[in-house]
Amino acid sequence: MGVIPPERGRFTVRDIFFDHDGLRAIWAILLFLVLREAITDIVWTLSGLYLPQAPAAVDAGQQPAQTSITPLQLLAGESIGLAGVACATWIMSKIELRPLRAYGFGGRRSLVYLLAGFTWGIVLLSLLVLGLRASGLLVFDTQLLFGREILRYGAIWFGGYILVALFEESFTRGYLQFTLTRGLSGLYRRRFSESRATACGFWTAALILSCAFGLGHKSNEGESPIGLVAAGLVGIVLCLSLWRTGSLWWAIGFHAAWDWAQSFLYGVANSGSMVQGHLFGTRPTGRPILSGGLTGPEGSIFILPIIALTAAVIVLTLPRAHPGYPHSRPDASPDAPEAPRQSHLHLDLP
Repeated sequence: MGVIPPERGRFTVRDIFFDHDGLRAIWAILLFLVLREAITDIVWTLSGLYLPQAPAAVDAGQQPAQTSITPLQLLAGESIGLAGVACATWIMSKIELRPLRAYGFGGRRSLVYLLAGFTWGIVLLSLLVLGLRASGLLVFDTQLLFGREILRYGAIWFGGYILVALFEESFTRGYLQFTLTRGLSGLYRRRFSESRATACGFWTAALILSCAFGLGHKSNEGESPIGLVAAGLVGIVLCLSLWRTGSLWWAIGFHAAWDWAQSFLYGVANSGSMVQGHLFGTRPTGRPILSGGLTGPEGSIFILPIIALTAAVIVLTLPRAHPGYPHSRPDASPDAPEAPRQSHLHLDLP
C-alpha cells in the first residue's frame, strides 16, 4: 500500500501577516516606520520647541555659503529623532519577542568596539583632511577658540555627534537592517543554503538601506554628487562592521568621531554645513572635485580611497569570530558560546 503524503495546510488570513518567524518582515517594517514617525511627531509637539532655521554663513564676497548649525539645533533635533527610533525599536522588540541586542545593541565588547570605532574615525578623517592640506587643497587660516572655549564647544559637539551617530546608525542599520535581512533571507532560502541565503539577504538589505542613507543627504545644502556617493559607500562599509561583529557599536563610534573631527576639530564643512564654535577656520581651494568645495572633504574625490581604507581596517582589526549576521543564538550575547535555537519566533543573534 502506498504512503499517503501529508495534507498541505490551507492558506489562511493569518498567513498574510505571519510566517514561521512571526510577523512578516514587510508588515514589521511598515509598523516600525509608522511608530517612529508618530512618536517623533508627538515628542516634537510635547517639547514645544521651536528651532529657527539655521543662518547661512557668508564667504568673503558676502555670497551664501554653508548653513551654520547651532548647538541647540543639533542637540534638540537629534535627541527627538533618536527618541522616535529608540521607542519604535523597543515596541517592535516587545511585539516580536526579541531582545534589543538582536538589532545590534549589547554584548560584552560594546565599549571596546565603541572606542575602537571612535579612534579609527579620528585617524581616518585626519588622514583625509591633512592630506588635503598638504596638497594645497585646504587652507587653515587661524585658530578660532582658546582656553575653556575649546573644552566647552568640544564637549557640546561631542555630545551632539554621539546623538547623531546613535540616531542614524540605529535607524538605518539597526531594526530596519535586521528585519529587511530576515525578509530577504526567506526569499533567497528558496534557492540557496541557510548560510548563503542569510549572507545574500544581509548584503541586499545593506545595499538598499545604504542607498537610502546616501540619498537622504541630498536635502543638505551644499551637498554634491561625490558627497552622496560617499555617504552611500560609507553606509555599506559600516554594514561590514555589523556583519563581522553583530554589533553597531564600532559604527557608532566611527560615525560620531568622523563628524566631530570634521565639524569641530578641523572646522571644515560637513555635507555643506558648518557648526557654530569650531576650533579652526579653514577654506577649500582649487577645483571642488579635488578639494570638496563647499561640501567639505566628503565632496572630494580623495574620500574614495579613505573609504576603501576604512573597509580594510574593519577586515583587519575586527576578525570575524562568529558565523555571520544574524547568528544562531536567540538569547545570547555576542561573545557567548553557541546555544541551540529556543524559539522559531527568534532570529539568529550574535
